Amino acid sequence: MTDVDRQVARAGEVLDRTRAARALQRGRRRAATGIAKRVGYAAAADLAILVVAVTLGWFIPLGMGGALLVFALMAVVTATLLFASLTPQVRAEQLTAVPLKTLPRMTEQWLETQRALLPAPAQTLVDGIGVRLEALAPQLATLDEQQPAATEVRKLVGEQLPELIRDYAKVPAGLRTVERNGRTPDAQLADGLRLIDEEISQMSAQLAQGDLDLLETRGRFLEIKYRD
Repeated sequence: MTDVDRQVARAGEVLDRTRAARALQRGRRRAATGIAKRVGYAAAADLAILVVAVTLGWFIPLGMGGALLVFALMAVVTATLLFASLTPQVRAEQLTAVPLKTLPRMTEQWLETQRALLPAPAQTLVDGIGVRLEALAPQLATLDEQQPAATEVRKLVGEQLPELIRDYAKVPAGLRTVERNGRTPDAQLADGLRLIDEEISQMSAQLAQGDLDLLETRGRFLEIKYRD
């Protein structure tokens, strides 16, 4: 290995570590924001219940039973808001029809629900794709839905990415680490995710440069060979 090769390898390792750190920070930030929202919603709901209870108490004596009922209702509402999902479940089928500007966010939400089903290397790759999508979102917000470039982005992010993960999920767990034709389904999944990550990166760069013509004519499609 030449010095240039070693420098390129080190640069790649640094980039991978940087992206992994960004993905971890993004996950922690999202979790902290979610907790803050839940606590805020719970506090607002409990305050509303107390206001209604006090108002009713001016006209109808609630007594000890009424007070216990109010506290029980507050406990139920608080527990529901703290632990229940505050965002509707995103289905993969929705990603082909959502507005382009919301596609990255909804794809990230869908990926989050699939993450636990994936092997550790694929989880890291999915986190990196999430970082790519976060960077891509502002660019898509100003992209015309009718542009062929928008079709290419939607095809990759809204169709091919979910299709890759859904097809992997269909493979029985016991066969995911078994080689077939020299490769395991786990390895094929990782290769597909890396390719998608690279494609998103190139699309983002082309959009940033305003090179829509190049993006429109690329015509690249993923070849997911593990289906066989």
